[in-house]
Amino acid sequence: MTYEFAKYPDGTIAVFSNIGKKENGEEYICITFERPKEYGFDTYVIELPSYNVVLDDGNYSDEEKKTFLEIVKNGASFFFKYARLYESKLSKF
Repeated sequence: MTYEFAKYPDGTIAVFSNIGKKENGEEYICITFERPKEYGFDTYVIELPSYNVVLDDGNYSDEEKKTFLEIVKNGASFFFKYARLYESKLSKF
């Protein structure tokens, strides 16, 4: 499941995922920036806590990508906090 946290003037929508677990037990979240274009989307996905780019598909500029990385770095604790909050609310159903 993903949760929207921002919509930008150029049409980019930013979402974060539920917390996942890797085989080694490490928790991660994916932050996705996606903008519609004529035939599909520009997509840029960053994984936390590693800050690795796991998908770079489309026409985001280097400056936009740099901005996205800064947003993710500045909001890392926010993403984990709210993913845990949403996860706890969903587990009650």
